Amino acid sequence: MLDSELVPARQSRAGGLRPLMVMLHGLGDSMDGWRWFPEVMNLPWLNYLLVNAPDDYFGGFSWFEINGDVVPGVERSRKLLFGLLDDLRAKGWPVEQITLGGFSQGCLMCVDVGLRYPHRLAGICGISGWICQPEQLLRELSPVARHQRVLMTHGTHDPLIPIEKVRPQIPLLKAAGLQIEWHEFVKEHTVAGEAEISVIRDFVRAGYPDVVGN
Repeated sequence: MLDSELVPARQSRAGGLRPLMVMLHGLGDSMDGWRWFPEVMNLPWLNYLLVNAPDDYFGGFSWFEINGDVVPGVERSRKLLFGLLDDLRAKGWPVEQITLGGFSQGCLMCVDVGLRYPHRLAGICGISGWICQPEQLLRELSPVARHQRVLMTHGTHDPLIPIEKVRPQIPLLKAAGLQIEWHEFVKEHTVAGEAEISVIRDFVRAGYPDVVGN
């Protein structure tokens, strides 16, 4: 069971709409590191679920072990996140109204999970991360994966996850018929201010066409 906290929308929606963005942090961070995000997104109708990774890591948390083989940790966290999404569905959050987002390790996990999850999401939004075993992922795509909307952003000056590691993965995914929207920013391992937030905001907003005046 993953530790999480709901940040409710400032404006409730009528008609049973429950738009939700689930946000996964990066290595050594926690849900506290993303409490600024709902305010700068400025989508007052959107609920947020901030989630802690399962493993302690120097005062923060980690989704998987970064030294050696990352796959066992990714697979374990994938199961936990599948469970989280299933639990949200059981609690009345329609999965087609859920955007799954993440930064760095959280980016890897949101893409890994979102393209395997058997239900279509409102969107998948990965920031400054990479794809774990892309060829294996393509063999394990869900039946709805090619209908999933995916945004990935990255920094041209990222010293932790060099963009040269990630760039070749994008055409591989696109060639398999996946809907990948790719944006590069002149930034390091961070979020490039309003320039990047505006791209994320527009992508997230487009996933909720039934929210009037979104």
